[in-house]
Amino acid sequence: MSFVAHPTAEVSPDATVGAGTRLWQHCIVLKGARIGRDCKLAHNVFVEGGVWIGDRVVIKDNVCLYDGLEIADDVFIGPNAVFTNVRNPRAHVPRKNAFEPTRVGRGVTIGANATIVCGHAIADFAMIGAGAVVTKNVPAFALMAGNPARRIGWVSAAGEILKEDLVCPRSGERYRLDGDALVPAT
Repeated sequence: MSFVAHPTAEVSPDATVGAGTRLWQHCIVLKGARIGRDCKLAHNVFVEGGVWIGDRVVIKDNVCLYDGLEIADDVFIGPNAVFTNVRNPRAHVPRKNAFEPTRVGRGVTIGANATIVCGHAIADFAMIGAGAVVTKNVPAFALMAGNPARRIGWVSAAGEILKEDLVCPRSGERYRLDGDALVPAT
């Protein structure tokens, strides 16, 4: 089984696209990009050559993924989310050697119109609210909102907001605080 690309999609023969992945209208995937298996890239997604995308990732409309971005498995990226790769760009000053990597961990959700400033990591299962601006590292299971984004709560691996008992209402999975970090209870 191979990937499926809409006739208007442009995929470099030197990009790697996993089996079962679907690329919709006007997607552009450049040489050297790596997209995993069973991903869905909606209308007008742009992927530069230095981007790595894991398996089962969903990227909605109008998202540009620039060099230095690594996205783990099972990530959801909402429409019009923005990623940067240079902190202080200038059109007249070359900055290709100033790209800062950004890592998006497993199971993360990034809401519509969120902005992720380069050089930060979003840890596994975090949830970034619509319109949030991430300007620092995000801990696992954190629910982030605002500009700049701040933690307003915790979410489970199933994406449910956790109450004070730290039990997922969907799965029953229990969590506990370990200092400033949330971890699954064992």
